Amino acid sequence: MHMKRIFDILFSLIALITFFIPVISIILIIRTFYNHPVIFYQQRIGINKTDFRIYKFQTLVNDKPTKLGRILRKAGLDELPQFINVLKGDMSIVGPRALTNYDIERLNWNSNYYSIRWESKPGITGFAQIFGGQHRKTSWFWDKKYVQTNNLRIDFLVIALSFLINVFGKTKVRRIIWPDKHLN
Repeated sequence: MHMKRIFDILFSLIALITFFIPVISIILIIRTFYNHPVIFYQQRIGINKTDFRIYKFQTLVNDKPTKLGRILRKAGLDELPQFINVLKGDMSIVGPRALTNYDIERLNWNSNYYSIRWESKPGITGFAQIFGGQHRKTSWFWDKKYVQTNNLRIDFLVIALSFLINVFGKTKVRRIIWPDKHLN
């Protein structure tokens, strides 16, 4: 078994054990106070453009975030069920963002020019989520950069930066990384 896969499994198990009480609490709150499913499922495109079903906590009702949903999204807790995707082998902890077919069409990323992006499993976090904005060229640049430099040291760095972003916010962390830039 590849070292990255072993790391993904161990990290996911540790994360699920560490967040067991918050996960159970979120499930109980959703079941008690909201009249919708606990888990949101959506088809995404993975390695080699294979389809898989991504799991997240349900945070929207009628396309609007619930009160709990806003909190979960801001803290990144809505993505905790994705550790199950990692254990199943659909995703990795670190990699390019998992896109929908709609995203791929909207971004026009179907050509062979973008084929390197599909050589890596999508990740819960990654370069584009940390360094990139919401612009397609920026996201493409960071996804391509990750696939080209993919290794466990980079994964540890991305995980550390993701943790810092969850604690301090994206703007503060980006200002530490790039102190001379005017970043939002």
